[in-house]
Amino acid sequence: MKKKILPPPEGLTLDAIQSHFSTDEQAREYLESVRWEHGRYCPHCGNADEKRIYAITANVAKKVRAGLFECAECDKQFTVTVGTIFEDTKIPLRKWLVAWYLLCASKKGISALQIQRMLGLGSYRTAWFMMHRIRYALRNPSFSDKLSGTIEADETYIGGTVRGVKRGYRGNKTPVVALVERNGRARSMVIEHITGANLRQALNEHVDRKSRLMTDERPAYKGPGHRFKSHEAVNHSAGEYVRGDVHTNTVEGYFSILKRGIVGTFHHIEGPYIPQYLAEFDFRYNTRKETDGVRTRLALRKASGKRLMLRRSKAGA
Repeated sequence: MKKKILPPPEGLTLDAIQSHFSTDEQAREYLESVRWEHGRYCPHCGNADEKRIYAITANVAKKVRAGLFECAECDKQFTVTVGTIFEDTKIPLRKWLVAWYLLCASKKGISALQIQRMLGLGSYRTAWFMMHRIRYALRNPSFSDKLSGTIEADETYIGGTVRGVKRGYRGNKTPVVALVERNGRARSMVIEHITGANLRQALNEHVDRKSRLMTDERPAYKGPGHRFKSHEAVNHSAGEYVRGDVHTNTVEGYFSILKRGIVGTFHHIEGPYIPQYLAEFDFRYNTRKETDGVRTRLALRKASGKRLMLRRSKAGA
């Protein structure tokens, strides 16, 4: 049987997905090309000797599905979805592929309700769980390298307003800190309280000490700032926003995209799920110079080794 020609990553558009992956078998073949780009391996024992991995012929009568393999090392069977967020899913893989593309291509995100309508999913809960699986896959459990160069740091609060309470009320909001390299990467995270100790921990964990640190005038940055090559601040309260190359415009631009996504797309997100949304916006920001197709393929590579057993709270997200 002639192997199907898959579109290159840069040519992966919504039209290409609909044309090339109209069946689950075609979608599965594409996922195999992404996950096993450097060779097939067993997700159970890690065996990468393809001579010791055997393809099992599909047989509808015997309920043997296509894409099934058996490892001679551990005698276990597997498909490309085993050990990924797709494992045990009842949603067709072709719909998963469309959802991944739409999330990666939408600058300000896409809501679960919109995904439900576009993909014809049975319930909002299904779409919500599906999107959070994708966001969970995009999260990095740990970073092997630190941000370097000129780093801008800033903080914001995420949460709705409370009727009858002034705008500055923080009791219902979640503090978020973002660290952004000039012309580089962004990392944002939830912290319990914006204090010097918490900011020091975030900066020490994610920023190289040889970096220049740019912040606003918040006093909590003064102590942690001494640990870096230099720490320069602009005084927003005095109307100062730029002084030479000292500014926090880059990180504030990141926050503007994040907040437009929350207000315009999601409307409200709950505290426990905020790290998932931050991972989504971080990933899109860090791959902003890539095409939507390349970004989607990079995102799909993160699906391996992650399972999410998530229950949606009554309030939603």
